[in-house]
Amino acid sequence: MSQQQVELQCQSCGMPLTSPEVYGSNSSGAPVQDYCSYCYTNGEFTQPNFKVDDMVGYCIPFLVEQGMDENTARAMLAGSLPSLKRWSADPIEPSYSLVQLDELKLVGISTITSNEQEFGTQGKIGGLWDKFWKDGVQQSIPHSSVAPSQPIYGCYTDYVIGAAGEYKVLIGCKVAEIGSLPAGLEAKILPATRYAVFTTRKGLMPAVVIEAWQAIWKWSTSSKLKRTFTGDFELYDERCSDPEQAQVDIYIAVE
Repeated sequence: MSQQQVELQCQSCGMPLTSPEVYGSNSSGAPVQDYCSYCYTNGEFTQPNFKVDDMVGYCIPFLVEQGMDENTARAMLAGSLPSLKRWSADPIEPSYSLVQLDELKLVGISTITSNEQEFGTQGKIGGLWDKFWKDGVQQSIPHSSVAPSQPIYGCYTDYVIGAAGEYKVLIGCKVAEIGSLPAGLEAKILPATRYAVFTTRKGLMPAVVIEAWQAIWKWSTSSKLKRTFTGDFELYDERCSDPEQAQVDIYIAVE
């Protein structure tokens, strides 16, 4: 097998194009090296109305069948598919607003991870969310409302070397005060600061969040605003009640 063949992948679903037998075809029936036969045949996409989140959902069962955890598969696909040729023609515009927020007190559960881990096989964030809901963490947080409208925070702090290294993820709720905490819970205080606030499009969770983060990472490399890494967070409110049409605000601390 040639090096060129190893590197080819379908620019719609990401499947490796390891041999001509899986290549798609143009309108004349000739093979094309951009797409697989499952996505592109006779010069047309087999799922012409798919958006990128539809493709993520479509591909997950195949990876699960190969032994991958569903949350890991979803995160990997949501992180990689938007950059492929078929979907990159419709890039996310990283529009944002600037807000100044007071000190924010959060209580919840946490883990240490990195972007490298999250896009590999050692991702921890999906499991942390599972634990948050399974263990009823919201109900155990002192001084926090458990009303359905109570927002949930996914907070990123304690960056080692910015976005390139390890950081802490805390999933929890805002509290008015921090007192004695039950075992397993911890607190985090974000300082008063300015945030650039990005809002995801409506779509499948967590695909829209990962998609928005990719746009934020690209934005941060050229923006005049500098990230401070004092603490960033995702805000999950009533707009996330339908996980297939969710919309999330992402707050990035900036100078």
